[in-house]
Amino acid sequence: MIRWFAAIVGYFLFRLPGAILGFLIGSFLDNLNSGSGSRTVFSDFTRQQVSPADFELNLLSLCSIVIKADGQVSQRELDYVRQYFLSTYGKDKANAIFKTFNEVIKNREISAQRICTYLNQRTRYEVRLQLLHFLFGIAQADGAISNLEIEKIKEIAGYLRVGRQDFESIKAMFIKSADNAYKILEIEKGVSDDEVKKAYRKMAKKYHPDKVITKNEAIKKGAEEKFKEVQRAYEQIQKERGI
Repeated sequence: MIRWFAAIVGYFLFRLPGAILGFLIGSFLDNLNSGSGSRTVFSDFTRQQVSPADFELNLLSLCSIVIKADGQVSQRELDYVRQYFLSTYGKDKANAIFKTFNEVIKNREISAQRICTYLNQRTRYEVRLQLLHFLFGIAQADGAISNLEIEKIKEIAGYLRVGRQDFESIKAMFIKSADNAYKILEIEKGVSDDEVKKAYRKMAKKYHPDKVITKNEAIKKGAEEKFKEVQRAYEQIQKERGI
């Protein structure tokens, strides 16, 4: 990685201060090379925190967009959202959140792009991955995820700057297809056993609940669910290959 090479060069030139500066510059260059979905070390230094109330309101707004995506407001999807908030926050707080949400949507049009821009500036990448996981869960609540719902979540993923592979990995956790376990681990079916193990370690690290630094209980639960999906995918491949 460029960051480590730059850190070594910086150390030889200017000792410890040079190593630190080299690492920061290298991290920035690594990010430019890796494309969407990555963060530089600078982003964690400057990331603002979104208040729990604002986060919950924006989360509900994205929920409403997905629920309306196919032109049919499913009661089962609405119940899924309400039950999730009730089990996570308790009756009083959940009802207060829904009341505020209902008041807001009466006074302004909900824009997915505006919401995502707001969240991009205030949340870590891992948290935004959990948002997508939650949105897929809502779409699946009525028993099936329509193509219109998939396209809407994909659009939101783009606004949230989530990489294509990460999007496809989360999608595979809800929409079953051939080689599903491999899609979750973001690898091709023909890779070696060593590559499978390497991919599992990478995904387990990326999706570990400890990586999601947030006070929002709904997102924490989503992180735990996604981490279990990665484990199940790896166990399925192990069984198939006899690893």
